[in-house]
Amino acid sequence: MANTIKGTITINGMELTVTNPDKLLWPEAGVTKAIYLQKLAALAPYLLTYTRNRLLTTIRYPHGAGGQFFYQKNAPEPIPDFVRTEMHDGIRYVVMDNLPDLLWLGNLAALEFHPSLHAVGSHLPCEWMIDLDPSQEEEPRIMQAALIVGETLTSLGLRSVPKTSGATGIQIIVPIRQGVTFDELRDIGYFVGKYVTQKHPDLFTLERLKKDRGDRIYFDYLQHYGGKTLAAPYTPRAKPGGTVSTPLTWDEVRNNVSVKDYHLMNIVERLTQTGDLIAAVDPQPVELIIQHLKQK
Repeated sequence: MANTIKGTITINGMELTVTNPDKLLWPEAGVTKAIYLQKLAALAPYLLTYTRNRLLTTIRYPHGAGGQFFYQKNAPEPIPDFVRTEMHDGIRYVVMDNLPDLLWLGNLAALEFHPSLHAVGSHLPCEWMIDLDPSQEEEPRIMQAALIVGETLTSLGLRSVPKTSGATGIQIIVPIRQGVTFDELRDIGYFVGKYVTQKHPDLFTLERLKKDRGDRIYFDYLQHYGGKTLAAPYTPRAKPGGTVSTPLTWDEVRNNVSVKDYHLMNIVERLTQTGDLIAAVDPQPVELIIQHLKQK
């Protein structure tokens, strides 16, 4: 049996054990666990904004990206004293509030972070997200689709921020004020989705079953709901190249940026230049659209 290399680091006064720092987590990109933890530390001010005080699901890859994986909702044992957990529907979730929590999970080869769409103890959404999900592994029209949805939201008086999923799709985020419900946002989502599918029937579909979508992009307004998750902004993904779910500017979307362009090896440099593009957008007046739809 191979020997396990082990060491400790101290973060914010908390001592963390790091095992096998030279283990390759993204072999084709040369990203070892030590590099991964360094990148997570740099991503933390951005990523933690969207996991703090939320119920966390991780995807763990014990042998690195491309290997076997499992979804983890229940907090992995043993749980360090500094890690906060919360019970919800019989599951003891990690609540990833701080850098030591993030690095502890990173050491356990948690390569993806998928928070709840609501805060702990709340049933209300923290933001609104539309998920554009390609039916093909390579979808050259994904940025075109995102731009159409973004322009449709603009026509409704809503500013939005597109972000790569880090995989093949795009999510479009609309900041909101607290008080709006998931059901109300589903109503707006259906309204927008129906409009773009009628205008562009060869590009979009509302069909949930992948086998019935053909090559069209699924306008998924249903995934944004209580009990469901979406990839957090700034989470790494266990995809070739170590891609990161990255907010984009609309100019980048117009210029057909690739979902693969931003990854662990360049994301920190990007963020020093752009900051958090989502935080730069104020809560949007979705209540006006909700009122209008209720009157119809």
